[in-house]
Amino acid sequence: MTLRRFFDDVSDPGRSLVVLNRTSPDPIQRMLGNLFEHQPVPIEEVALPDGSEDLVVVVEDGSIIAQSPLEELHNAILLINSDLFITGARDLAEIELPDALKRLDDVPFTLRGYPASHSEKLLLILLSRYIERTAWERGEGTLRASFQELSRIEDEVGTNRIYRTLDTTAVDVHVYGAPGWEPPRDSDITTHAGYSTDFLKSWFVVYTSPGETEDIGLLALEEAPNRWSGFWTYDQSLIEGINEYVMRNL
Repeated sequence: MTLRRFFDDVSDPGRSLVVLNRTSPDPIQRMLGNLFEHQPVPIEEVALPDGSEDLVVVVEDGSIIAQSPLEELHNAILLINSDLFITGARDLAEIELPDALKRLDDVPFTLRGYPASHSEKLLLILLSRYIERTAWERGEGTLRASFQELSRIEDEVGTNRIYRTLDTTAVDVHVYGAPGWEPPRDSDITTHAGYSTDFLKSWFVVYTSPGETEDIGLLALEEAPNRWSGFWTYDQSLIEGINEYVMRNL
């Protein structure tokens, strides 16, 4: 039994993106299309009289469930280089997740890293940082995050900075991966090290809170070198299941 079991609990909601009244240059639209080219998220461009310009809406069963300016998606995803997160050029407070991306929860993504793709993996990187920011903002609850190699927490300047910041809060932080890093003596971060598939091939960031606020979790598995299948979710029972599995088995 591995973390893969939770993929069976995810049902694709069949959402699509519609770009309304685009006035932005063609390259911006092409970049948006490239980002979702291999994903189950159709993109349509529609012109509506008297409608807002350059607006991206998320549609499910014929209804709009979220919307964001096209420029907001462009800035958050298409022009972001993952090095910004690795080098620490962005603080947690600066991480923004457009509403149109927030509502692609439970969509099954297949993502490739560089050099196969310059942008696909950024979705999961951005969601990971957003979940970490959520934990930091609330300042309580439990955050569980896997790194495949625990040494990445020290090697990646941005990651190290974020987890040092989280360590100053009351959030109960647990990190998972192959051995290679131990927190400082004055740290409250708990490490979990191992060599099983769940440690070496999983990418999860799961935040659970003690109150009534919304929890959020991301889970991805490395199917081949630098190729990932994953999803993020707000489904409470699914998040609780992943959290319980990780707590008991890793």
